[in-house]
Amino acid sequence: MATNPSTSPDALPRQPLRVAGPWRALTRDRVLVAVVAIAATLLLLVPAQLPASLLFAGDALARVAPWLALSVLIAAAAKATGADQQVARAFAGREAQAVVAAALFGALSPFCSCGVIPLIAALLAAGVPLAPVMAFWLASPIMDPSMFVLTAAQLGMELAVAKTLAAVAIGLLGGLVTMLVTRGGMLDGALKVVALPRCAARKQLAPAAPVWRFWSEPERAQTFVVTAGATAWFLLRWLTLAFLLESLMVAYVPAELIAGWLGQDSSTAVPLAVLLGVPAYLNGFAAIPLVGGLIALGMSPAAGLGFMVAGGVTSIPAAVAVWALVRPKVFALYLGLALAGALSTALLYALWLVL
Repeated sequence: MATNPSTSPDALPRQPLRVAGPWRALTRDRVLVAVVAIAATLLLLVPAQLPASLLFAGDALARVAPWLALSVLIAAAAKATGADQQVARAFAGREAQAVVAAALFGALSPFCSCGVIPLIAALLAAGVPLAPVMAFWLASPIMDPSMFVLTAAQLGMELAVAKTLAAVAIGLLGGLVTMLVTRGGMLDGALKVVALPRCAARKQLAPAAPVWRFWSEPERAQTFVVTAGATAWFLLRWLTLAFLLESLMVAYVPAELIAGWLGQDSSTAVPLAVLLGVPAYLNGFAAIPLVGGLIALGMSPAAGLGFMVAGGVTSIPAAVAVWALVRPKVFALYLGLALAGALSTALLYALWLVL
């Protein structure tokens, strides 16, 4: 009997084996792959460290959860109400003034280096220029009201004020340098897809007034839910990776080692403190008693300031979040500005101490 060509197995088109949609998406997510790779490596090489790292990451996420939730809600509400368009319009044409305002607000805002990321992402997506965003990004992790109180209580009011001034100065430096570099065309295409403007904010000259009761309009309510979910998922993945890496640093870079490097009073103490602040920093609050102990061992307060400032801006959660939003050239500029600003402010404080 003749075989119908249309039903013959040889006649049927050979379809490639496809991975299920959700699983394929997960395997292509580099952040999740990195998290799983770290966990698997610990399980194979250092099994006892895996639960410790997971507990560390979980505890860190729980500590920042209130700020993260607030930031996610702000970002989603700004998108749903249309307020992000107003922010972009307010910054348009007044970039230098926006840099100054961003540096001041960043130094005084209550957002931590992780909690500020959704707000930053929303500002970038709304078309806010990179310069004021960079100013806010650099200044915000260095100081906030609660950190000021703890710093003043444990390290003295003078060092707390110096750290606050350093936050403002580094924000101004970063914003103004970024503005000049951007005008020169050197940072074109600097944002990753997640941070690109999605609503033609730069081209919209007269955006409509925000609709504050966004929940009364189904389309805006849906925008709020979608934006909040996407932002929360984005943060959860990146911060889980960041805190896992931080847990390994806490486990394998002991404070005694840092004290041995920075406990001596020498001409290289300040530059060394700035350089060590990048990989060895824990977080803003944990660094306060660490620096207090180092100063008690003989380290200069100026070196302590450099360590806290450089580490605060380039701490693992902050740096990973920056990397998630911008391309390598902006990330390199961010690191360079953080190190230059930390070194400059620490040296100026050292000069102040000897006057």
